[in-house]
Amino acid sequence: MQVEPTIVTIALPIADRRRSYEFYRSGLGFTTPGEPDRDGVPEPLRLTLGDRVRVMLIPKVGFGWVLSGRKQATAGRSECAVSLSLPTRADVDDLLARAERTGAEIVRPSGEQDWGYDGAFADPDGHVWHVAEAGEFMTSWP
Repeated sequence: MQVEPTIVTIALPIADRRRSYEFYRSGLGFTTPGEPDRDGVPEPLRLTLGDRVRVMLIPKVGFGWVLSGRKQATAGRSECAVSLSLPTRADVDDLLARAERTGAEIVRPSGEQDWGYDGAFADPDGHVWHVAEAGEFMTSWP
């Protein structure tokens, strides 16, 4: 039987809900659905990346609960990267520029690779976001 989820949610640990909300909502322009909690930030704090993909930003204490005692990666260590395919090179450049203006670390400036055009940044919690022009490498699957 093939697994076909209705929604895919990627969970990332964060240190500060307000900082993450401002970075993703105000700085990068991602949609953050939901009613504001007492701190003015939607609870749960989610990003909508498309019709079927979400990112859940979970405070480190709560993330530790989800891991049930498994060790979390320390700051500066990446165990995964979130990859986004954008329609054009200009879109890749624009998102990386907005990320940098909002305080992200540019991990790799945008540029041409053997397989396509891409770049990468790390958010305030050190999570790496790989951003690439949508092309055959990023969008075609067998």
